[in-house]
Amino acid sequence: MSAATAHVGDVSGQANSTTPLVELENAKLHFPVRGGILNRPKAWVKALDGVSLTIKAGDALGLVGESGCGKTTLVNGLLHLEKLTDGRILFDGQDLARLGSGALRQLRRQLQVVFQDPFWSLDPRWLVRDVVGEPLRVHEHLSAEDRTAEAERLLDMVGIPSDALYKYPHEFSGGMRQRIAIARALALRPRLVVLDEPTSAIDVLSQYQILLMLTELKAQMGLTYVLVSHDLSVVSYLATHIAVMYLGKVVEYGPTKAIFTRPAHPYTEALFAAVPDPQKIGVESLVSLGGEVPSALDPPSGCRFHTRCPHVMKRCREEEPCKQDLGYQHWAACWLVEAE
Repeated sequence: MSAATAHVGDVSGQANSTTPLVELENAKLHFPVRGGILNRPKAWVKALDGVSLTIKAGDALGLVGESGCGKTTLVNGLLHLEKLTDGRILFDGQDLARLGSGALRQLRRQLQVVFQDPFWSLDPRWLVRDVVGEPLRVHEHLSAEDRTAEAERLLDMVGIPSDALYKYPHEFSGGMRQRIAIARALALRPRLVVLDEPTSAIDVLSQYQILLMLTELKAQMGLTYVLVSHDLSVVSYLATHIAVMYLGKVVEYGPTKAIFTRPAHPYTEALFAAVPDPQKIGVESLVSLGGEVPSALDPPSGCRFHTRCPHVMKRCREEEPCKQDLGYQHWAACWLVEAE
């Protein structure tokens, strides 16, 4: 994906609005660990622990970090699949937790998701016509004829010929199935689309084609993206901003170009250093971060990264770091940044 890396920070879609589309205010999601005769909570897994972020209309926020850092939990909270333990998530100024079932149903039209593996996210028993047209049946109550016409238009938008309407998902390659999943996500003309590892289950050529298509659709439809990915080249191509997560918290945030050219947090630096370099040969060229991610049941005091940080100071073990402003909406939660 070297072509993707060459486009760091280029993708912006339509001009960004100054009005936030999504606001996370000290969002927390803690899950109980139950036990005993009464099955009462004995401890809490702090999967998301005090995240505050703003996503403007037209942005594409990339969420990066190791497995278990809280990316999926954040997305589940944003999609209101899990209710927050504390804090708020506002969508276009509306607090998701305060919406009634009817209002929430209407809001879900504006929040759609493309899952990681299109093989499992598409019902194998349904024709493509029905897969793409299902959101229209549920929310628009269109006739079968109108749903078919709209499904055909959506498939054309993602580069799939109309004869696919009467085929089953298993008759297509992984890349084509992901296009079908994207067409389904766009059926209700959403404002925000969550992309959960959208290219991880397809070949490299299809990855690049999917990224180009997502870029074009973002500009054409005025979409806002939240991208979850372990592939930093995908993030560099598609995201306008990046949030680096570690153990339930955001440790660095900023514009994509700033994060890639001037990473400030030691964890961000470690993530980039772990990416294989095609110019170097041999396993000795690979850089790995030592130690294990601490348990979210009992996070370390102070900075949560201090148990693995090569630059740890005494203050890191005792005090949780504040956000250190680096200018141009770029910040890092690290005492080392303040010291510099």
